Amino acid sequence: PPPPTMSGPVKRVLPLLDRILVSKFTPPKQTAGGVFLPDSATSNLNLGVVVAVGPGRPAEGSHPAVVPTLKEGDRVLLPQFGETEVKIDGKELYLYREEDVLAKVE
Repeated sequence: PPPPTMSGPVKRVLPLLDRILVSKFTPPKQTAGGVFLPDSATSNLNLGVVVAVGPGRPAEGSHPAVVPTLKEGDRVLLPQFGETEVKIDGKELYLYREEDVLAKVE
């Protein structure tokens, strides 16, 4: 039989293990006062919003189980490198291991 294919829009993506799916925040190009910001002022901001969270990593041998600490909707500070880019229904999303996230932003 032919291999299964994905047809139609994706309803939900659930990351595996300790991974999280993030939508990166696009910084504004203009301040509230109307001042345009150069790309150099906004390129170092690597913020995102958690879209989906995996169930965590089960216990293995002497290593305890890892329970996710982030939840959907959390704003996070992300590293410059280390993501896996995925396109879902035309949106660019990124997969990270939860341990690679630098901070939760409140």
